[in-house]
Amino acid sequence: GVELPPSNTGDMMKIIDVVAPERGLQAAKPFCGKVIQLWETVMVRHGLMTVGIPPCGKTNVKDVLAETLARLAEGGADADVFMPVTQYVMNPKSITQGQLYGESDLNTQEWTDGVLAIAVREAAKAYGDGRRQWVVLDGPVDAIWIENMNTVLDDNKMLCLANGERIKLPPTMTMMFEVQDLKVASPATVSRCGMVYLEPVQLGWKPLIVSWAENFKIKYPTLADQLKKWTTDLCDKALPFIRSECREAPGISSVDANLVGSFLRMLTALISPRHGFRPVEDTSAEEQKGAKKE
Repeated sequence: GVELPPSNTGDMMKIIDVVAPERGLQAAKPFCGKVIQLWETVMVRHGLMTVGIPPCGKTNVKDVLAETLARLAEGGADADVFMPVTQYVMNPKSITQGQLYGESDLNTQEWTDGVLAIAVREAAKAYGDGRRQWVVLDGPVDAIWIENMNTVLDDNKMLCLANGERIKLPPTMTMMFEVQDLKVASPATVSRCGMVYLEPVQLGWKPLIVSWAENFKIKYPTLADQLKKWTTDLCDKALPFIRSECREAPGISSVDANLVGSFLRMLTALISPRHGFRPVEDTSAEEQKGAKKE
């Protein structure tokens, strides 16, 4: 029952309200709040995890924060705090552990750096250039590769490679993990990281429809508002019916935002000139041709 006072973020919230629409997003209060939470976590922890079931907006929160920091730096904010961001993004589960950290050839004993080792080394070399360095590992956490990050995430801030090399993390560097859940993460790893939890129920599905309708205002300005109303009314009635009367396939769970997103993509494919919907550009061009003939 305790209500925390709002954070004193100064001009950051104003910049977020500008950056989010520019990226085709809605500056909803829950979304902006998660951007602020991520920034506060970056300020106190050099290792953090954004946790949530897709599509909860983990990547968009990170990218909006990065762009906001760049805008604040351009506006003359505190240069020691607000800096542009360089991101090194990778999926740790798409490659082997040797390709991630580095490995020695069994025949020649020649060492080959992994993509994570290269990213961390480049970020360490960039210390002092006036930019923050974010190494982002966007993928599931498992005990195979995350345990080797313990020395990175604790107070040592040191990446230890199998060839004996040690790479020290600079103060402006952040290790960021985008994960769906923490089912297989060990307590040793979780206790070393800051946590930002994002849940689809916090943002909801209505901002998806608002952004979708805004895209239609370019080609179909007379239909966009009505489409938005019809789609919202339909989803308001259909989603409770699906949850109460329908059963999903075993092991294939869904969230409301996923269902609404799939429905909007199907609707977009149907609302096209092929099905009798003429964009404004085509209509004006035909009117001009008719005027010339007259």
